Amino acid sequence: MKKIPVLLIGCGGVGRQLLQHIVSCRSLHAKMGVYLRVVGVCDSKSLVAPMDVLKEELSDELLSEVCRIKSTGSSLLKLDALEKGGYRVFNDSESRRETEEIAKLLGKSTGLAVVDCSASMETIEVLMKAVDLSCCIVLANKKPLTSTLEHYDKLVSHPRLIRHESTVGAGLPVIASLNRIISSGDPVHSIVGSLSGTLGYVMSELEDGKPLSQVVQAAKTLGYTEPDPRDDLGGMDVARKALILVRLLGKRIVMDSIKIESLYPEEMGPGLMSVDDFLYNGIVKLDQNIEERVKRASSNGCVLRYVCVIEGSSVQVGIREVQKDSPLGRLRGSDNIVEIYSRCYKEQPLVIQGAGAGNDTTAAGVLADIIDLQDLFP
Repeated sequence: MKKIPVLLIGCGGVGRQLLQHIVSCRSLHAKMGVYLRVVGVCDSKSLVAPMDVLKEELSDELLSEVCRIKSTGSSLLKLDALEKGGYRVFNDSESRRETEEIAKLLGKSTGLAVVDCSASMETIEVLMKAVDLSCCIVLANKKPLTSTLEHYDKLVSHPRLIRHESTVGAGLPVIASLNRIISSGDPVHSIVGSLSGTLGYVMSELEDGKPLSQVVQAAKTLGYTEPDPRDDLGGMDVARKALILVRLLGKRIVMDSIKIESLYPEEMGPGLMSVDDFLYNGIVKLDQNIEERVKRASSNGCVLRYVCVIEGSSVQVGIREVQKDSPLGRLRGSDNIVEIYSRCYKEQPLVIQGAGAGNDTTAAGVLADIIDLQDLFP
């Protein structure tokens, strides 16, 4: 049985779902000759690890308890009160040092997969040290790959040791497909993608004549948006995904060079207007403009979609009119879609479409990435 030690950073919705997938897939992975040995789980304030990371692991029972505790919003420090043996819990001041120690112990011996399912920039320092220690890196967190070019270059300096399929399109095979095209020598000319489940839902609902304010309020009620919907409506999440794709194509691009169209003006920003004020007073003022754009697009046989467009070194993120009968135009609900145009896919693009959001789908993509690394472990 090939054993892969796993250190998980981030125990929010995706991280918890990943742990549940690891436990539920034990029999499947056993048939594949693979065993995932979880040697540490971190949240923003603490770390839980076995007494001896070289020989021991966190039990499936403990992983289930970790998921239960984190689902209530509590810290992993609460595990200390359970007084069960076989593991240690480190507080905020100790957890980073111990995380690096685990990477040192396992990185150069059995190997280690450091899995970042957080949404934080603060993991970058740990990831940089993990790269130095020849650890494998698996990312659902987009922020390390969209940081400075110096950080990016180091993360991808050993391409065989990094996987990040779930950073773009959740579990959709966008990164893998693009890598195969690049490896074949087929030059990519452009990429067009609807990469936000939230904005995809909003745009397809606008087609039915509903006002923007009503659609956003409904999306928030359904749990499709962040607690502050402006985190979605500002377009930054789509811009990060676009930056990951354009950097994968070898372009030396930084975030400031991406043109981003926000669906709300600066004067309605988080620092100037509360969430409730925005939802019930501010966004209503945007209804007429969006309604006029929807009607104008319809008169041209088009619909509106919030997309990223990559052409050469140019990256633009915002609302575009697309033909109603095109793959993008037919997109409904919260699905993601990516169209890749290259020499081989010139007239008819390679189209990748499916569920592009959700903890379950994203965690499944992360798990597949970990398993894909199995040949690198002894």
